[in-house]
Amino acid sequence: MKAEGLEIPVEQLYNTQGTGLNNAVVIFGRGCTGEIISAQGLILTNHHCGYEPVQKITNAEHDYFASGFWAMNNKEELPCPGLTVTFVRKMENVSDKILYEINDTLTENLREKMIADRIAGLEKGYRLTSGLDAKIVPYYKGNQYWVILTETYNDVRLVGFPPNSIGFFGGETDNWMWPRHNGDFSVFRVYADKNNKPAGYSKDNKPYSPKRFFPIQTSGYKEGDFTMVYGFPGTTDEYISSGQLKQVADITDPINIAARTKKLEVWEKAMNADRNIFLKYTSKRADIANGWKKWQGEERGLQQNHVADKKLAYETGFQDWANQDSTMPFADNLVAEMQAATGSANDALRTQQYMNETVFGIELIAQGAELNKLLNIYRKMLQTHQSSDPELLGIKNKWADFIKNYDASTDQAVFTALLPMYFTACPDQVPSYYSFSLKAAGDDYSRWASNIYGRSLVSNPDKWNQFINGEADTLAIQADPAWQLYQAMAKFRDAQILPVLQDYAYRMRRLNRLYLAARMKKDSSASFYADANRTLRLTYGHVKGLDPEGPAPYSYQTIIDEIIAKEKPAVDEFQVSDKFKALVAKGDYGRWSIPTPVLRSEMDLGNKEAIVRDTRSSARTVPVAFLADNHTSGGNSGSPVLNARGELIGINFDRPWEGTMSDLYYDPSVCRNISVDIRYTLWVIEKFGNAGWLIKEMKLVK
Repeated sequence: MKAEGLEIPVEQLYNTQGTGLNNAVVIFGRGCTGEIISAQGLILTNHHCGYEPVQKITNAEHDYFASGFWAMNNKEELPCPGLTVTFVRKMENVSDKILYEINDTLTENLREKMIADRIAGLEKGYRLTSGLDAKIVPYYKGNQYWVILTETYNDVRLVGFPPNSIGFFGGETDNWMWPRHNGDFSVFRVYADKNNKPAGYSKDNKPYSPKRFFPIQTSGYKEGDFTMVYGFPGTTDEYISSGQLKQVADITDPINIAARTKKLEVWEKAMNADRNIFLKYTSKRADIANGWKKWQGEERGLQQNHVADKKLAYETGFQDWANQDSTMPFADNLVAEMQAATGSANDALRTQQYMNETVFGIELIAQGAELNKLLNIYRKMLQTHQSSDPELLGIKNKWADFIKNYDASTDQAVFTALLPMYFTACPDQVPSYYSFSLKAAGDDYSRWASNIYGRSLVSNPDKWNQFINGEADTLAIQADPAWQLYQAMAKFRDAQILPVLQDYAYRMRRLNRLYLAARMKKDSSASFYADANRTLRLTYGHVKGLDPEGPAPYSYQTIIDEIIAKEKPAVDEFQVSDKFKALVAKGDYGRWSIPTPVLRSEMDLGNKEAIVRDTRSSARTVPVAFLADNHTSGGNSGSPVLNARGELIGINFDRPWEGTMSDLYYDPSVCRNISVDIRYTLWVIEKFGNAGWLIKEMKLVK
């Protein structure tokens, strides 16, 4: 890292004294990343990471997606029930404690039991001695184990949230694309008790006081500058076999794309017709569409890079090495065993994927699982003669969250769109209850759906409320079509599909672990980074452009003028507010402006030059987004992008479509991370949001 450009001591990147940069990075919510940017616990993350908690507190009267939200002081900050932020205080390699005298002569069942027992005991010990949460996780497919000590705060409040016209500008059209022009950020604050420790929401809590927060660099960057990204990437599979890669390329990705295409078409039609439905489904749609588009880019990247062929070629060389190596006799048959295992699981995997994306992708059927939980609670209450049960309140609360963002007519349309897909793709894996019910409806999916949605408690909130507040009634649940549909498919899955896939997963855990151990010996001079597993990671690279469609005016950075040029008043995704346009028209950029980048020559740009030239309204502008070649993945949303001195220059939010296969294969020519320029973030906060009081608590450096 020093050779690449790092200018601070390595021990500042991470240490256990509380002064390392790791103490300024948080797990935000259910899987994003955030960063502390002030001594008063101010947090930056992505706009799309704030979508779910904001949706819980928005409604038709306070539509924060349309109007945005900006607190003008601490008292105006809004509590976000259920939202947490988690700090990593320490990471420690405990492989010697977990794997002591465990070798590959043990049966896999015994090996896994011994490891699980040791993990449970060691985690308990760490919790007692440290006073922190402790979780031990495998690295390198189980060849190493590390303990992660964390501290979670659950009083988190909304401070600033740009409207969708800024935070989601470009919408799904631009998602996973470059160039980008959305201000994908939101602002929160974490609160603590009087001792600066985690506490539930209370008006007496104080803003959290961190030992470390990120200073903000306002002078920017240039192409080639060193960058690094902290965060909690979710899942990568760099070292999987060719057979596993083909499962992604030939089975899961195509099925996911096809099913979600149909679902999104239904949702978008309903959302465009009714603003209330838009508010109910906007967060859910964003979740579904995000993967849908990412997988399309992943498919394209895997094919263009011939990754399956490269995997096969490597396996041929690996087999030659294994045949000659005498120290790892288990390696001789690894490639053949992996090929046999993946081949035997493909049919079950295909069925499961269709089942998950079509049948269980229907909200009414998915909610049947909650009815099943309720059924078991009622049975326990009847057996024990209880009048209530603590779990019952959880079901009621979960139902309230569900119904707030549910529209039965929209879901009914999804039902009629998706179930035919399952019947056609998996004709031999249709439970008899489904076949009988469809036949009873005259093989008419619409008629079948009308009957179900007309009778189910799930699609009738008034009936549900009357039911849940009445006496325990197991017969009513068993008579509900949502429960019947869920139960029939779940029973079929549990009997026919899961045993095959569980056996496959069991076999592959061993094979992947041994394969990676052998690879690390074979290629001992190479650098192996552990696959992502939602633990804290640091990746580094440089500001670096990308010209996916040929020469661009400045391929590593976009500017605010291009937002105006991109405006389409009739299209929600490309609408620009009058206030925003007025600020740009006046050139009211304040201290966040830069000289407008010099365009490449007209010969280089071709017809693009004229488009960009027309957007240059002045000699100065505001940078919006930029590219670097840091390796990021899902979970890195909201990650701090830092310069060589550990100063914040941007907020990571995406990857270009061409490089989304980087979860499986990293191609340095096209794999990039996309970030919001911190100067655009500050401009929106100060000039658009009129929340300059927030900037006063930040540490700005040049």
